[in-house]
Amino acid sequence: MSAIQFNTVSKSFLSKKASGNTVHAVQNVDFKIQQGEFFGLLGPNGAGKTTLINMLAGLTRPSSGSIQVLGKDVVQDYRDTRRSLGIVPQELVFDPFFSVIETLKIQSGYFGLKNNLPWIEELLESLGLSDKANANMRQLSGGMKRRVLVAQALVHKPPVIVLDEPTAGVDVELRQTLWHFIAKLNKQGHTVLLTTHYLEEAEALCNRIAMLKAGKVIALDSTSALLKNASGNMLCFKLDAELPLELAQKARVTGRMVQIPASTATDVEAILAQVRLAGLNAQEVEIRKADLEDVFLDLMSSKDAK
Repeated sequence: MSAIQFNTVSKSFLSKKASGNTVHAVQNVDFKIQQGEFFGLLGPNGAGKTTLINMLAGLTRPSSGSIQVLGKDVVQDYRDTRRSLGIVPQELVFDPFFSVIETLKIQSGYFGLKNNLPWIEELLESLGLSDKANANMRQLSGGMKRRVLVAQALVHKPPVIVLDEPTAGVDVELRQTLWHFIAKLNKQGHTVLLTTHYLEEAEALCNRIAMLKAGKVIALDSTSALLKNASGNMLCFKLDAELPLELAQKARVTGRMVQIPASTATDVEAILAQVRLAGLNAQEVEIRKADLEDVFLDLMSSKDAK
């Protein structure tokens, strides 16, 4: 039995614009996530990731198709599937009238849990919240509020954990604390579904990955297989001027950093020669293997990936 199963799921709605066109947010998404997997769901903004998670959580219904959690339908068996899920949303949603520990006790009550204090205290300790247990929610920083959201999602010990951009805008310390704890839960058998724009996190943590573009799955494979299919190596260097047009068309430029695919030593020599001929000086030159970000950008820019 799969932990999560999307059965040819689609979601459409009418645009709020004057034209009133139909928007196809998710189109025929069909895949399974096995129990115990650490699974990544990647895609640019507007690709349909959050819509898919909202349907999984029962916050909106599919236009067609069905979704199952541990073999039960999220629409027909809402109570059972909601109990099996722990969802950390993108938005910082909190009640400003309660302390951290009160918030977690109330969340426990929603699931009918009594005498849950030992687990709550373990969550507080694991997420670095022990010293904030009695602090009012509105007094916390954004990063601390996000830690509480994670604790809320885990307070009923769900077998399936869904993390929707859990480290967006938070510091390195929280990211390390969170991933250490989530990896520990995954090793204990919890299934994890992660969406993130930090592709190095997905590469390090996820066993399998699905990539969405315009509501469709354009890639679904193990992380190692996706990386294996990446195009060779990347030549990286810093530059204080614009690249020649021929190189710029195939380069990824971030500020002064330039990254260009270079499969062989001959490719490297040819690229650097073009830079010199343009009267430019490449600095801090290095060669690295293609990573998940390279795979992602290549797929998203491909005309065939529709």
